[in-house]
Amino acid sequence: MGQGYFVTGTDTGIGKTTVSCALLHAFAAQGHKVIGMKPIAAGIENGKWLDVEQLLAASNVNVMRQQINPYAFDSPISPHLAAQLAGREIDLTVIQQAYRQLSTQADRIIVEGAGGFLVPVNQHQTGANLAQVLNLPVILVVGMRLGCLNHALLTAQAIKTAGLTLAGWVANCIDPQMLAVAENIATLEQRLDCPLLGVVPFTKETATQQKFSLLNVLKL
Repeated sequence: MGQGYFVTGTDTGIGKTTVSCALLHAFAAQGHKVIGMKPIAAGIENGKWLDVEQLLAASNVNVMRQQINPYAFDSPISPHLAAQLAGREIDLTVIQQAYRQLSTQADRIIVEGAGGFLVPVNQHQTGANLAQVLNLPVILVVGMRLGCLNHALLTAQAIKTAGLTLAGWVANCIDPQMLAVAENIATLEQRLDCPLLGVVPFTKETATQQKFSLLNVLKL
């Protein structure tokens, strides 16, 4: 059975896919068979779910698309609302079964969550419940911007309350105008009880260039 990691973030749009792909490339560079999984995708662009496409491109094992992405919805909204619009309901056991199949085919599986850690996925469950069902150590992507300290510490607290291991965190510098970036990172290093895996600088490079440049900053 392969080792998996659940990648979550302090918010939506803060670089979970970029970091997930970087992790896949880094593990692949170590000689591992790797698969990226996006259990729930919400938001289609030009006929494609871009997060899923990027994870597929970063994987080095061929698997069925349905296995890595059991649920895909057109609307870029919360998963439970996107599912409602599509007349469906997200069943975490379906995702769990897909993950188990993937874990027999790869050494490392990177599972990218949807939105933030507590985003609703159906009427009664959240992203936290998904991480619990998969029972994976969590990697937290912190979007470095004003307010990130509170967001990061609250998310870390929620991860621990869920009974999960916070394996590490990545600082993603998404706001080039943010003040005191180094001091904010140092504050989180002091207060988050897990290693800092890397600092992703703000860049206007293409997504592919970003993924490979991250190999130099991730500590695996």
